[in-house]
Amino acid sequence: MDEGRRNTAGLELKHLRCLVAIVDTGGFTDAALELGVSQAAVSRTLLALEKILGVRLLHRTSRTVEPTTAGVRVLARARLLLAGADELVTEATTGHSRLHIGHAWSAFGRHTTEFQRRWHHDHPDVELRLIRHNSSTGGLAEGLCDLAVVRGSLDLKPWSHALVGHEHRCLALASDDPWARRRSVRLAEVATRTLALDRRTGTTTSALWPEGERPAVEHTHDIDDWLAAIASGRCVGRGRGCGWRPRPGGHCGAGPTGRRRRGPDSGARGRRGRATRV
Repeated sequence: MDEGRRNTAGLELKHLRCLVAIVDTGGFTDAALELGVSQAAVSRTLLALEKILGVRLLHRTSRTVEPTTAGVRVLARARLLLAGADELVTEATTGHSRLHIGHAWSAFGRHTTEFQRRWHHDHPDVELRLIRHNSSTGGLAEGLCDLAVVRGSLDLKPWSHALVGHEHRCLALASDDPWARRRSVRLAEVATRTLALDRRTGTTTSALWPEGERPAVEHTHDIDDWLAAIASGRCVGRGRGCGWRPRPGGHCGAGPTGRRRRGPDSGARGRRGRATRV
């Protein structure tokens, strides 16, 4: 037996659960509480995992714990393996399986509710769960889902993929914004406002405007911050579909006031605004 096989022979799910718990809780103390063991046991388990794999997995300081480059890769695989083990137990004990679909925002847009209902009707033995994750792959690269709805430019070579549809680009506004009742807004006009941009999961960049004619930009951390910046009136936002319901008709039709379309896992509830196609 070669050295690699001897090492992996000692790998157990408890090692992977320990790594995930440390990263998810942000430290050894909280990971110990999560796992129901002592902090010393958490430290020993992590050291054993690092010895088995032959790499350092975490950067540790007195205040923070962050995965190393190797740790990020191992963490993603660990999540997949643990999810698979959990699914195996669930399917074996209940006869039901589960499908996790990740998304960064809006899931399937206006088709989300219909999709969930049709799935429940057509596949009653497979539980569907929508998982929102603040990453460009909607949690796929992080091992949090089985497949994901991805918007925008992304290198898809590592994954099997298929085009499932197109969405209009919309301008999202606060419901009391002076532009809210207009039937059209030109890109040149948007340049006079502050544009909310989410660099991690957004589909819009300032490169849509000529250099020297670009809008002021406020960067947000996730979809909730993006919505809050727009609902406050200090920013406008531009994206595909925007998670809002636009009014049909015309190339640049102003949308009616509407609520953000919500899945079972979404936050930022009840913020109101308008969507205008641009």
